[in-house]
Parts: sequence; C-alpha cells; structure tokens
Amino acid sequence: MNTFSAYRPFPDATTGALAIVLVALPFVLPSVTLASELVVFAVGALSCTFLLGLVGLLSFGQGLFFGIGAYGAALILLHSNSGSLVAVLAAAAMAAIAAAIVGFLSVRRRGIYFVMLTLAFAQMGYFAMLALKNVTGGENGLTGVPRPPIVADLGVLAHPQAVYAFLAAICFLAFVLTQRVASSPLGSVLRAIRENDIRADALGYDVRLFKIAALAFGGFLAGLAGAMHTIFLGLAPPNTIEPEMSERLVIMAIIGGTGSPMGALIGAGFYVLLADFLSTLWPRWLMIIAFLMIAIVLFLPNGLWGSAELLIGRWKSHRARAVSPEPVDG
Repeated sequence: MNTFSAYRPFPDATTGALAIVLVALPFVLPSVTLASELVVFAVGALSCTFLLGLVGLLSFGQGLFFGIGAYGAALILLHSNSGSLVAVLAAAAMAAIAAAIVGFLSVRRRGIYFVMLTLAFAQMGYFAMLALKNVTGGENGLTGVPRPPIVADLGVLAHPQAVYAFLAAICFLAFVLTQRVASSPLGSVLRAIRENDIRADALGYDVRLFKIAALAFGGFLAGLAGAMHTIFLGLAPPNTIEPEMSERLVIMAIIGGTGSPMGALIGAGFYVLLADFLSTLWPRWLMIIAFLMIAIVLFLPNGLWGSAELLIGRWKSHRARAVSPEPVDG
C-alpha cells in the first residue's frame, strides 16, 4: 500500500466552492499579485497531487516540466504573434511531450530508483538551460516577455486584475480537467495500479503505458503552471527550472494533502502566504517551512485538507449518532 493518501475526486459542490474561492482571492489577500502567484503554484502542486495520490508516483521532475512550460511560453511570445492562450497551451503540450519521454525512460524502475531518475532529469534540464545561453538567456533568463491579448484582439492583459482573471480561469479549468481524468475509466485503472501494479498487470493492463500517460498528464499540468508563471511575471527566470522548484511543488502537495485536488490549492496557499509573511521577518524563513513540513508529515499525514475532511466526517458521524433515536426494547 502506498504511503501517500489515496486520491479521491472532489464532489460537484466543491467545484462551485473552488470557483467562489478563486473569485474571492484578489479581494481577501493583500494584493492581486499574491493571488496570481497562488493560483500559478496551485496548478503546479496539482501535478504532484495527481501523481502522488492517484498513481503513487513521487516525481522530482515536475520542476523540469514547470521550467519547460515557462521557457516555452516565453520563447513563443517573444518570437511569434500568438495570443497568450495559444502560447500557454503550446508550452504545456511541450512539457507533456517531455514528460512522456522522461516517463518512458523512468518507469522502467520503481521506488527510490524512479525518484532518483526523475531528479537526475530535472538536474540535466537545469544545466541544459545554462548551456543554451543563446536560446534561454542562461543565468539571466528571458526578459521582456510581452503579454499579448488572450486570443487575437480579445482579452487584453494590460492590468494585474486582467492577468489574475486569465490565470484563475486556467486554474479552474485545470482542476476540472483533473477531476474528469480522475473520474474516468483511466482514473480507475490508475487507482488499481497504485494499489497493486502487479495485480493490474495480471489483469491485462499495460502498467508501463498507463504510468507514462499519467506522467504526461502530470507534465502537462506542471508545464501549464510554468507558462502561467511567465504570463504572471512577464519573464522566465532561471529558478523556474531549478531542481528546487520540484522540491517546492512536492512540499506544497504534501502540505495540502494528496487525497484530493483541493489539497493542491490549500498547500499552495499555505506555502505562498506563509513564505510572503515569513520572508519579511527572517532571511532563513525556509527553515521554518522545513519544521512545519516535518510536523505535518508526523502528525497530519493526510495533509491540511485531508485532516480537515477527516475531522468534519467524524463530527458529522458523532452528530448523526447523537440525534438518532434510541432503539426501543421489545
């Protein structure tokens, strides 16, 4: 049995709640910029939540696909007249293809060997970015990335509020798409592989092929987040493809909980807001994040969202028993 919480599609009511939260974020957070950063990393964390919770794959290569999405979108916007939506989707597709290739080579191994392979590919991607200075800008990244209209002359991204609305819409659609995949027959097979891949193989499923498909979808989500990051900043900095980005996305997923896609939003929000607050107090704020991560893994193994669901479920069960009539003895 996998260590991480099993992934459960969220109910339809939660989809409506997600939409309300995304609409409310710019009004309840200190700035619309912080809200934009939150939704970007929510999609990035969703890629790890999907792989960890649904398939049981711990990938430290999501930062690579995040970076491919970021640089891919920047290059498209710098060298073509494509709209922002086309650039984001094309960059996400590039990341999905790269993830499929990495998956084809990595799923030959299991456990810690799979994890180390994905980490090695992430490091190779970072050093490739540094080596290809003429394309990627090297240590300076790609700057001056324009923000063209979303499609043709529609949806001008001239203001932070418009940028947030665009990013929030992509975030919402990414969560809905992930929900559809998790609820589909493909999702059922991936759950079976998570529980017992040997038995799934005995039933006739090509386990390697399904894992590659899952990694490609996870890469698509990470690349989507990277492209959103480029739209958000107006540049593609080197830290988008650093191995540390993979670590950050995994931490967000585990903090929020891998048992539900909502855990990605909660984990990203917790990390982004706490980092924004702590970074103004202490330069070594990452140490506090590390202590919190240890505490959550030890005492809240289901993550913040999963633990909240568990507590609410126990409260409802206790309340139902309290109001139910006592059986009458015959």
